[in-house]
Amino acid sequence: MSRKLIILLISSALFLPSFSFAEDLESICNLNTIESQCNVLEATECRKLLEKCEAYYSEQSAKIGEDINKTEAEKNTLTNKIYSLNKKIKNLNYQISQSNLIIKDLGFQIEDTTESIGNTVLTIENSEKKLAKILRSIYEEDQKPVVEILLADESISGFFNNLVALESLNTKNRELLQNIKSLRINLEDQKVYLGEEKEDLEYMVKIQTTQKQQNSQTKQEQEYYLEMTEKEYQKYLEEKEAVDQKASEIRARIFELIGVSKAPTFGEAYEIARYVEKMTGVRPAFLLAVLTQESNMGKNVGQCYLSNSKTGAGIIIKSGANISRVMKPTRDVDPFLIITKELGRDPYATPVSCPMSYGWGGAMGPAQFIPKTWMGYRDRLKEITGRPADPWNINDAFLAAGVYLADYGAKSQTYNGEFNAALSYFAGPGWASSSYKKVYERDYGNPIMSITKRYESDIAKIK
Repeated sequence: MSRKLIILLISSALFLPSFSFAEDLESICNLNTIESQCNVLEATECRKLLEKCEAYYSEQSAKIGEDINKTEAEKNTLTNKIYSLNKKIKNLNYQISQSNLIIKDLGFQIEDTTESIGNTVLTIENSEKKLAKILRSIYEEDQKPVVEILLADESISGFFNNLVALESLNTKNRELLQNIKSLRINLEDQKVYLGEEKEDLEYMVKIQTTQKQQNSQTKQEQEYYLEMTEKEYQKYLEEKEAVDQKASEIRARIFELIGVSKAPTFGEAYEIARYVEKMTGVRPAFLLAVLTQESNMGKNVGQCYLSNSKTGAGIIIKSGANISRVMKPTRDVDPFLIITKELGRDPYATPVSCPMSYGWGGAMGPAQFIPKTWMGYRDRLKEITGRPADPWNINDAFLAAGVYLADYGAKSQTYNGEFNAALSYFAGPGWASSSYKKVYERDYGNPIMSITKRYESDIAKIK
């Protein structure tokens, strides 16, 4: 097996171009390098090199795309974490503010309680002074000798009444003093409780503040990583854009090398359609079916010339007979003059479609674009091909049709997507709401899908 493998490798090296063995595709697939190689290679070998480089760049683009998806997921995760941390910080700010308000209120309550304690202490001192005065009076009354009491002006009953009153006052003052002392104890207990509650809240605020600082620090770290991820993400995007640009340039170069006649064979048309699929996503069988229906793949690109830019009238090319409604003057004449001038074509000797029994003519080239619609795609086509696109050039016509059909659903490569795209191509995007909807479906949509099915079988034979 090893001997066979060595022979196979040597044979491959002999039959393939010198660059294909142990090649560095990154260096080889530079357009300047490709052009220099193609100058010494046959057209077939040049095509093979271009196709290999296109596959290489498509593979690189896919890999970078995976990195972009991964980085984007990381970026979204970091963004979600930062959002969550912002919520936590905001919530902690609310809690800290609320706790500080309660602490402030507790401070006021402690101040009020302290003041009440002070007032109570004064009341106790006054009550103790009054009680001491009463006790002295009782003591003095108790110490009076009987003779003094008898010789006094007061009666004995008055003496005893006075003594009883003093005793009663003494009892009430004792009760009052006891109540005041109880109040003081309660106030002091309340002050202690409020102080402890205040300390607890202050400690909680410290914890919340620490949590806030930790979350803020984590948020800063996450924002830093997000910034780094964003830079990496943008770097990947730039790399992918550069790789896609190279792939696009190579596809455009392959497109130029196809070099078919104005009316291509089916095989040639399939080659063009295959490359259009790579650029638009529209499958070849469907694109070929549409172009068959429009111009028999470039065999019928119009039988009229514009002759009057003001009225849109023209002539039939074969007979030279005058005919009206060749091009709608308010819609298509000015764009047509711009297109032909840009391409260096004579606007009055460039074929366009003749009008049918109704409506206007003026459709251009194998894809049968009306001038106004072509103007809407002109810049996009130029970005792809790197030059002004020509509606009468078979390659450009195929590409323009593919881009249009992709825009209106054919990129999905489903039956409904292609059917809707075909009818949009024929009657415009508003076909579904038209009173002619069933006619469009019968006379254009259904035949297109039938031709597509037939071409699928033909392409399978080519493959």
